[in-house]
Amino acid sequence: MAKSILITGGARSGKSQLAERMTLGLGDPAIYIATAEAFDAEMEDRIARHRARRGPEWTTVNAPLDLVGALRDSDGQGKPRLVDCVTLWLSNLMLGDHDWEATVAELTDLVPRLSAPVVFVTNEVGSGIVPENALARAFRDAAGLSNQRLAQICDEVWFCVSGLPLKVKPQ
Repeated sequence: MAKSILITGGARSGKSQLAERMTLGLGDPAIYIATAEAFDAEMEDRIARHRARRGPEWTTVNAPLDLVGALRDSDGQGKPRLVDCVTLWLSNLMLGDHDWEATVAELTDLVPRLSAPVVFVTNEVGSGIVPENALARAFRDAAGLSNQRLAQICDEVWFCVSGLPLKVKPQ
């Protein structure tokens, strides 16, 4: 089994930059598995900034829905992978009316069998107020459950706050 790391935290907490450093620390070159889709100019700009920050040591694979397939397909290359991010992937699944629970179960079944390292970035969305609409509450709950399932199977879990990483697992 390869090393698996989960990095969580709030928006702009430093998760992605920590994940990029950790992934390259596991091997260079690396594979960046992107789950975001650019549906508007603001998201296009965010994606462009992320790409600009990464150097030539990264190969990008777009996987807005088929994260399990992207991990499976890239595993034989022996390169470390960075998945950024689980919550965007989950959002894509839910908005596309896919069975997110079954798909998260596929992911958590796959991760322990991977031969190349993987680092996951996810958002901690349960620390705020209770959302006012049903879809937002369903997403918050799905993200929390998905994060718990990933945290259980990953070798390490880190929490980022204000740019500072805190190791949560193993203690």
